[in-house]
Amino acid sequence: MVDALSYKLTQTEGGVSAAQRLRQAVVSARGWRRTLIACAAGAGSALADAPPHVWPVLFVTFPVLVWLIDGAKGQRARGAWECALAGWWFGFGYFVPGLYWIGHAFLVDAETFGWLLPFAVLGFPAYLAIFTGLGFAGARLLWTPGALRILALAVALTASEWLRAHLLTGFPWNALGYALTSPLPLAQAASLFGIWGLTFITVAVCASPATLADGPSEISRGWLAPLLALVVLAALALFGSWRLSATPTAFVEGVNLRLMQPNLQQDSKFNYSAKDQVMSHYLHLSARQTEQRPDGLAHVTHLIWPESAFPFYLSSEPEALAQLGAMLPEGAVLITGADRTGSPPANAAKSDTRTSIYVIDHHASVLALYDKVHLVPFGEFLPFQALLERIGVVQLTKVAGGLIAGASRHPIPISRAPPALPLLCYEVIFPDEMAAPGERGGWLLNLTNDGWFGISSGPYQHFQQARLRAIEQGLPLVRAANTGISAVVDPLGRVISSLPLGAEGLLDAPLPQS
Repeated sequence: MVDALSYKLTQTEGGVSAAQRLRQAVVSARGWRRTLIACAAGAGSALADAPPHVWPVLFVTFPVLVWLIDGAKGQRARGAWECALAGWWFGFGYFVPGLYWIGHAFLVDAETFGWLLPFAVLGFPAYLAIFTGLGFAGARLLWTPGALRILALAVALTASEWLRAHLLTGFPWNALGYALTSPLPLAQAASLFGIWGLTFITVAVCASPATLADGPSEISRGWLAPLLALVVLAALALFGSWRLSATPTAFVEGVNLRLMQPNLQQDSKFNYSAKDQVMSHYLHLSARQTEQRPDGLAHVTHLIWPESAFPFYLSSEPEALAQLGAMLPEGAVLITGADRTGSPPANAAKSDTRTSIYVIDHHASVLALYDKVHLVPFGEFLPFQALLERIGVVQLTKVAGGLIAGASRHPIPISRAPPALPLLCYEVIFPDEMAAPGERGGWLLNLTNDGWFGISSGPYQHFQQARLRAIEQGLPLVRAANTGISAVVDPLGRVISSLPLGAEGLLDAPLPQS
């Protein structure tokens, strides 16, 4: 594909190649044309995300970024400002189609939150685009003639993506490096470089065809950057293929997992009156016979339910805890998400509600607890909480005062299995917030509730990022989601078994070894 594109781009007409004509059109664009080009390049780049994950599109869109920066007028400072505007429009074009699914969360309770939909679908991408604008401006300040400007763009955009992942609680969703994670052999590079190394490689490799349109004096050298890019891609593919073939999946002896995906409608999550109905659904579904387990729960060692499984505080419902214990075979444990509350706080304006992971045995005893550390802004807490609540704004979970964050992420002990590193919901998207090397545990446990986002691209993107954490950490991933995608993934990102989005069901699988 790249060779065919290069051939077409270098065909000449009157001594000028198609690539040079395209570059000139971008470089000379001003006003609304320049804005439209930047925005269209961003929207086209969103096709590299999951789904549909058409990552080769970046070989077309990323050279446009180089030419937009080439076309900036003025000295470095003025040119940096012009590039920042182009970068903002590129980011806006990229994030709107990539994150449209966030709007689904505001329609769960449309009467309360529907008016916020435009702010979520357009305002949030507008904020995130500030970081791509900074990346473009930084690239302009580093800009040099020739092929080295490709590396300047890669350095600056990688730095701005890292900032996006950390500033103001961070949101690294759909970082540019995820484009190279769909072909599993290419994704293996994350075991060496992580997502930020993949981001640098993605930008540098996919922007390299821009040099094919450099001036006549550069034509002989214009092929060098794309050629090196192909060598890098080939090397990554060979490394990944070797790693996958040389490392077969092994399993922890004596561990029989069962993941329950209830596909519960999101509005039931907040309806206390549906308590008995929800519990009955969970209990009957969990005990169902399957082809792998014709005896139901009899030989299951670990039953796993998703995040926020109950429309009530589990610790405040002893009858519900007793039902859970009675369901479990002797020696088995239930691992489930559930909100919990402790003693009333001294300040009545604050809550003591936490979203947690429980490990419960067949005696209905709570063996371990983990409280979510990285809360979702506007979903689980409000920035400037007191001020916004005074004007009537509440977070999506409707807990007055917001949820309380846990103190730290740490492995939790799991009987009859290695300790698990817990990651609740979108905690799994933060590559730099995993536990310290000595505290990683033996597997990643990701409980989530993607029911907020309906049948959209959001849950697919979430799973893609969770899967990459397994490759980065060299740990298997066990993921239970309310509406999907639930899966067991080995340390190289191979999906052992999964349940699709929007389906009710059970997943019976062994636990891969780290």
